[in-house]
Amino acid sequence: MSPIHTDEAPPVSGGHPLDNPARASLLGPHAHFAEGLGDVLRYPADVSPFVALPDRPDEQTWRDVATLLGPGAVVPVAGLQGSPPAHWETVLNGAGVQLVDDGVAAAPDSEAVRLGPADVPEMLALVAHAQPGPFLPRTVEMGDYLGIRRGGELVAMAGERLHPPGWTEISAVCTAESHRGQGLATRLVLAVAHGIRARGETPFMHAAAGNTNAVRLYQSLGFRLRRQVTFLGVRVPTDEPALAPESVG
Repeated sequence: MSPIHTDEAPPVSGGHPLDNPARASLLGPHAHFAEGLGDVLRYPADVSPFVALPDRPDEQTWRDVATLLGPGAVVPVAGLQGSPPAHWETVLNGAGVQLVDDGVAAAPDSEAVRLGPADVPEMLALVAHAQPGPFLPRTVEMGDYLGIRRGGELVAMAGERLHPPGWTEISAVCTAESHRGQGLATRLVLAVAHGIRARGETPFMHAAAGNTNAVRLYQSLGFRLRRQVTFLGVRVPTDEPALAPESVG
């Protein structure tokens, strides 16, 4: 596959909110979710797996990660500048892209219904089937989620995840296999984007760089490639030195 070219320079420390969107979210609109130790922030384990590190983590940062998540935990981070400790196992290293609204034809959808806590079992089942990315029992609390039902069955959904100031990520875009090819995911992306725009914010998305069909679709809808991102997952060693539990706050 040929490399994906973006039109912006690499992120710099202290720069754009989308350079470190999980951290910008947990320091901003999602601060009520934040659990932390030192400079490390995370969402509750049943909301989102994302861990937010400072732009340039040091040795103390990684010690705090080990204490906050515990031995053996997998730490998912995106766009990390620098490297994790050499003795931490890398369990995921994937190329991704970040896309931003650049003229998306956002519009409400008359068939879309708002999803909430009562819909979570169906949402989890759809995600398990379609595998769009992480979705946990309380992920629905991160923003607005919309779905389309056919015969009472939830067959497609999309919603909001990370929320840096002024921006909202569209995520969990998925359709049941039996209902693909009908444009349901596209309609929901445009409907979620409409809600984001109505709040005076700007939609953005992430996608795996290798999922070229999805990337092309999002570009055709009016999203622009902003930058390349590395999705990294590293495992805390079982023997990693950590702070005493009472130090965690």
